[in-house]
Order: sequence, then structure tokens, then C-alpha cells
Amino acid sequence: MNLLTSPLIAQNEDIAVAAAAGVVGLIFILVYLVVVLFLFTAMWKMFTKAGKPGWACIIPIYNLVVLIEIAGKPLWWIVLLFIPFVNFVIGILINLALAERFGKGGGFAVGLILLPIVFVPILGFGSATYHPAPPSAG
Repeated sequence: MNLLTSPLIAQNEDIAVAAAAGVVGLIFILVYLVVVLFLFTAMWKMFTKAGKPGWACIIPIYNLVVLIEIAGKPLWWIVLLFIPFVNFVIGILINLALAERFGKGGGFAVGLILLPIVFVPILGFGSATYHPAPPSAG
């Protein structure tokens, strides 16, 4: 029997591949958890800047209610967030209003829509201040 085609060597290679896959999976999970924790912390800070309880960001659905309040939109919009395709438009409008409430422009709102992992921490940890009513132009 050839040593390179031995069942024992093939079994050891399978174990090594499985172990490597497990390590890669574990690293992926740890990185994912760090990113999620970072985003929760950024949202917590953003909620507290707006005068809302920070813990509200970790409660599903309630965090949307609070986000709608922060954006200054009517609370019944929560229903619209559960309608397919309509939810995309409402999400865009909420992000536009959110950027406006924090004194940011349309470009920042586009950033909130397309890259929230970068722009939410800017609102939470940055120097942006919350204005309960949108600043008037002029």
C-alpha cells in the first residue's frame, strides 16, 4: 500500500481541514460580535444624544419606534415599515429626517442609507448635536 493513499493519512487530512474550518468560523463569529457590539454602542450614544433611553436600541421593534420619534415622524409609520417595498421608501425618509435632526445634509443621509456601519457611529460618537425640531432655513 502506498503511504500517500493510506486511509489514515486521508482521515487526518479531513480532521485538519475540519479544524481549520472551525477556527475560521470562530474568528468570523468573533469579528461579527465585535461589529454588532460596536454598532449597538453607537446607536446607544445616538439615542442618548436625542434624549431617549439608550437601552431602547437593543429591543427589536421598540428601537424602530424610538428611531421614528427621534426623526420626528408620526408613530403610525411603524406599520409602513412592515409592508414590503414601502419599507424601503419609509426607511429612506426616516434616514433623511434623522440626518436633518442631527444637523447633517442630504449627503450624510445617503451615507446613513448606504453605509450605516460608518455613519451611525459618526452620529453617536461625533460632535453632531440633536435638534428636536429641524433647523429652519433662514
